[in-house]
Amino acid sequence: MGNLLGDFARGIETQKLSSAVFAGLMNHRAVDKFTDNNPLIEEMKSAFSAQRRRFAGIALDIYFDHLLINHWDSFEQRNQQQLVNQFYQRMRLGQALMPGENMQRVTTRMIRYDWFGSYRDIDSIAEAMDRVAARIRFKNRFADAIEDIERNREMIGERFFEFYPKLQAHISELAIEN
Repeated sequence: MGNLLGDFARGIETQKLSSAVFAGLMNHRAVDKFTDNNPLIEEMKSAFSAQRRRFAGIALDIYFDHLLINHWDSFEQRNQQQLVNQFYQRMRLGQALMPGENMQRVTTRMIRYDWFGSYRDIDSIAEAMDRVAARIRFKNRFADAIEDIERNREMIGERFFEFYPKLQAHISELAIEN
């Protein structure tokens, strides 16, 4: 739950979190910090069109889920479906931790519509990016960000396969959730 809370961190009273959930939140923040400061990520972001570059990190985050799910065995030995089911169960049990009704609705939809399973399909990734664009509170040109991903698919895939093992090693070394 803590790793998911990292995406919804506003309004969370961290002192009320269990140590395991707090560790997950700190793990999420460590992933974000490592990712945000990585030159491979900067290179991928620079491939986005000027009108979408501000949100390129969000688009990459969603697309990375697609790549990870479709190349699971390259990075993880645990059974993907069992892990996803376990995650959904923890999300159900942790609904009260979500700040605000909107975030509770989002996590409920994630479970009901099996977002992680749907992320295998590139069209679902495009829809997820468009949902994010619709939630942005100001006028933006993030919609159809999948066009930038598609245009740079080969380069982004190559950089992801270079980046992700480095991220795994970094997070393993920090051992925040151990």
